[in-house]
Amino acid sequence: MSDTLSLKEAALVYLDRSGGLQKLVEDCKPFNDPQQVEAVYRLCISVNPSDVIEVDPVLGDCVLHNPLAATALFKSVCFLAIKTLSLVEKIHTESQVNVNLKFTHLPPFPEYTLDLCSFPRGYGPLRPVSMGGLVIALTRVTKYTQGARFLCVNDDCPCSTGFHHIRVHAPGATESVTVGNNFSCMICSYPLKEDVKFRVLGDKQLVELIHVKALDGLNAHQQSSFRYQSVTLFLRDELCNSMRIGRLYRVLGIPAHVHQWPSITWSVEANSVQPWEPEYPHKVSASFQKLLKSTAGSPWRFSAVVAHFFGSDVAPPGLYNTLKLGLLLSLVQTRSEDKDTFHNLDLLVVATDTLIPDRLMMYSLALACRGVRHQASGEMFASLSKDQHGTGTANIHAGSALLATGGICMLGDLGCYKKDRLDAIQSVLESCTVSVFIPGKKYGEDADQQLSFPVQCSFWALTESTDASRRSGRADYAILGTAEMGPVPLQLADAFGLVIQCKDMVGEQALLAQTVHTLQQAVHPGKPLYSSCWEFSTQDYKELVAHAQSLRVELTPEAEKIIHGYYMASRRVRTQSQGVKMSVASIKLLISLAEAHCKLCLRTSVLEEDAVIAVLLCENSVTLKHGASALIIPPDAVFPCDLGDVDGLHKRDVTLDELHQNILRFIYAYAPGADAYITEQ
Repeated sequence: MSDTLSLKEAALVYLDRSGGLQKLVEDCKPFNDPQQVEAVYRLCISVNPSDVIEVDPVLGDCVLHNPLAATALFKSVCFLAIKTLSLVEKIHTESQVNVNLKFTHLPPFPEYTLDLCSFPRGYGPLRPVSMGGLVIALTRVTKYTQGARFLCVNDDCPCSTGFHHIRVHAPGATESVTVGNNFSCMICSYPLKEDVKFRVLGDKQLVELIHVKALDGLNAHQQSSFRYQSVTLFLRDELCNSMRIGRLYRVLGIPAHVHQWPSITWSVEANSVQPWEPEYPHKVSASFQKLLKSTAGSPWRFSAVVAHFFGSDVAPPGLYNTLKLGLLLSLVQTRSEDKDTFHNLDLLVVATDTLIPDRLMMYSLALACRGVRHQASGEMFASLSKDQHGTGTANIHAGSALLATGGICMLGDLGCYKKDRLDAIQSVLESCTVSVFIPGKKYGEDADQQLSFPVQCSFWALTESTDASRRSGRADYAILGTAEMGPVPLQLADAFGLVIQCKDMVGEQALLAQTVHTLQQAVHPGKPLYSSCWEFSTQDYKELVAHAQSLRVELTPEAEKIIHGYYMASRRVRTQSQGVKMSVASIKLLISLAEAHCKLCLRTSVLEEDAVIAVLLCENSVTLKHGASALIIPPDAVFPCDLGDVDGLHKRDVTLDELHQNILRFIYAYAPGADAYITEQ
């Protein structure tokens, strides 16, 4: 008895020191509303176990290892404070106080960490644990019973009135444990009957959490022999809707065994939820730092060399350079600044032979912080099932796009998709949201419901071109704008933003280079295939992408004028000559490309030269879809020549300078009022 009294005194001291008593006073004010008469009044108490241990080690040990007993101690202290300070007149017994301890932190030791890679074994006392994982499914918010009042059926028993028999929800308890018709009075053993009008309901939501490493099995790369099991979280009351599909979270919770005859399920009652982004240490390798120093004289050379040697395990340097640059730009631009702001760069690749482009995209997918390759047999956006934990409501499962939140979702060859699926892809690309229809009759609701989820990832897709020259048996298709994009409708191609046609090298030359590359890899695996002063490993590229992605860049006035001028000029020319209206999305694409090129070059200010690269890529993309305009540029404007040596890099710089001047003349000639803000050089 004395030990319990000392623990209550320690709990009171902690509440006084931590400001918990003052918060208790504020939280009790709404309970004095005359219209609010309930059996149970819920209070949330924030507890930092480290601070509790400083006040009283025994109480701290109780909080960490027997949270139910600690809750009872704080509940008793709160009831005493409420009655002493006359905070709530409607609270008559201690049973009416429902205290929920909210852990702010847990000790950073393995004993308090739940590794989702290894399922916990044992049936002993369960302590609060910390875990981090990815949300792969969640249910709609449903109701559960927070607390209920029971009265004895024996009129002569003192428990036939008042608030003596109160039952509240405890971690791991099912609805039948809190509310039932088989309870008996503690005094006279007569049956208890619930006073239904005093039942207190709360919100409940179920979430499935899985280790983020489980996504390694979705990018079609080397897979481990591990099997991952998801963990079910119960979110209650203020924690409902605090988690989103596809996001990473750090959760503090209390594990519990849920008894649902004839089975026992293992779940976690969430106590607190925080968004979590694991820190990936990244730095620019010595090789890239050396390259950056040696190419400092040109704003274009660093990114050119980086793209030239990118993916050398898949394709030889010099082949598919424009595609390689586009993949790198998409990787560094795909990022989330906060939960509401997301930047992406979608790619549609057109090729006469999709094998090598597909391999390059798969190679690049491994460099993303999160990469998911969509399988044709899987769900792309979201699917529904009935929850198996007794609620009977709809359980919403994440598809490939939602699992790729914050990263890349690779769709593969669009020729494998039916028209309805292509329409769904177009809708998601345009709105950046996916809608899920939930039939109420099937999932225990009175009305149907439609939920929307934000889609925050970059999409990569392939399509096989069927150009006229190929049909006629000729391999020469140098004229841009003559390629047909296979099964992809023009509206879908427009929704992707950047379209890249893979024709860096023509016909037999490209085939020979790729054949020699593949044979050399087979004969000399693991050995350098090309004699060059620059050698960059896959790890070097992964660190470069991570570092570039973390950079925050700003547009310079010069770059902004180029982007604005090109948009206005192109909009005017194409509307008059082709009837094509350049949408506002074109401005976003131009800015996104310029920022991405700036970051790939490891700069923080977007220069005029970055805007030039953006204009060339965008103009090539628009020309592929709608034909050429008054701005005549070569088919591969960003890589107009071979970059095998320094002379090639110098020749490229000269060509890009000439194209820069052509862009300025185009803006000056066709952009309304261009002479007011830009000068032809």
